[in-house]
Amino acid sequence: MRITSKGQITIPQQVRRELGLEPGDEVDVVVDAGVARIVPVSGPAGRGRRIVEAILEKGDVELSTDEIMALTRGD
Repeated sequence: MRITSKGQITIPQQVRRELGLEPGDEVDVVVDAGVARIVPVSGPAGRGRRIVEAILEKGDVELSTDEIMALTRGD
């Protein structure tokens, strides 16, 4: 494998199959004693879940869904 100028590599198809990786899946690269391992991210540790957790309960507007929809429709 060769690293691109952007630091990217292509994970070979056989490795993706063995790990059960699909397009859009998230992986972590874990370095241990100078060896890098590609580890599938599972559960709430994924980037999307971290984003959701970061914004949950951050809103301070006390409007109902119907009131918000009315505002977006210009009612």
